[in-house]
Amino acid sequence: MNQVILAMQAVSKIYGYRPVLDRLSLEIPAGTVVGLLGKNGAGKTTLLRCALGLAKPDHGTVTTLGEAAWNLSASAKQQLGYVPQSPQLYPWMKVRHIISYTGSFYFRWNPALVDRLTAEWDIPLERRAGNLSVGEAQKLALVLALGHEPELLVLDEPVASLDPSARREFLKVVLDIAAAGNRSVIFSTHITSDLERVADRVAILQQGKISFFGELGDLKDQIKRLRLTSPNVLPERLELPGILRQRTEGKNALVTTRCHSPELVDQIESQWQASVEVQDLNLEEIFLELHDE
Repeated sequence: MNQVILAMQAVSKIYGYRPVLDRLSLEIPAGTVVGLLGKNGAGKTTLLRCALGLAKPDHGTVTTLGEAAWNLSASAKQQLGYVPQSPQLYPWMKVRHIISYTGSFYFRWNPALVDRLTAEWDIPLERRAGNLSVGEAQKLALVLALGHEPELLVLDEPVASLDPSARREFLKVVLDIAAAGNRSVIFSTHITSDLERVADRVAILQQGKISFFGELGDLKDQIKRLRLTSPNVLPERLELPGILRQRTEGKNALVTTRCHSPELVDQIESQWQASVEVQDLNLEEIFLELHDE
């Protein structure tokens, strides 16, 4: 397995006249769990589809599992697992038959894992797929993507229809899959608490580009909220690096910056004779600050 499991270089994808991806670059190492964050319409699904060879970029290159994503070999496809936002199942088939049919396409299929997941997630094997609830259909799609223990598992909003208990069990399975055999997981979600629980790296998609990619801890170290208190009236706008949001009221100010450092705090204390309280932010708060318009 290559050290880099997915490489996107200067990738652009245009729909109509709108660039959904705009010269985007991203390299994901093998063995990582990456959470993909972005607003609705930011291009997360397009990015994932380009990574899997389901959409062809207008510009740039995408390499997945060491091969050109648009021309993946059969052996490379055997190592991929994918759950789209709206799984397409065979509504006339019973769940048991869908599982058997899907498993027949893979050289490496783990029936014990599939049996365990279907039992733990209460997936009705004798019911036709067309009669499943939205949550049951999503669970089935997850089982089908996990059954062959893929080297790269790609999930597009995989738990949106699951209850908290089912989400927690699914996330545990994701961690188990990632830990075994140096496997990789890329998933998009709006549930930031889930991402914080399992992702060791975060990719933030903004305006067609990756505005941040790195360890979750590094993101939290960079973006902080600073509460300033000065004996003097503070300027309405503070000229500081990386400001995402600021509000000044007389001698007090609240500033969110993406360039936090001890040196920045020292600069503020020296320049405005202000005391500085540094406040940590969780991932949801960071996401909202980055997308404040």
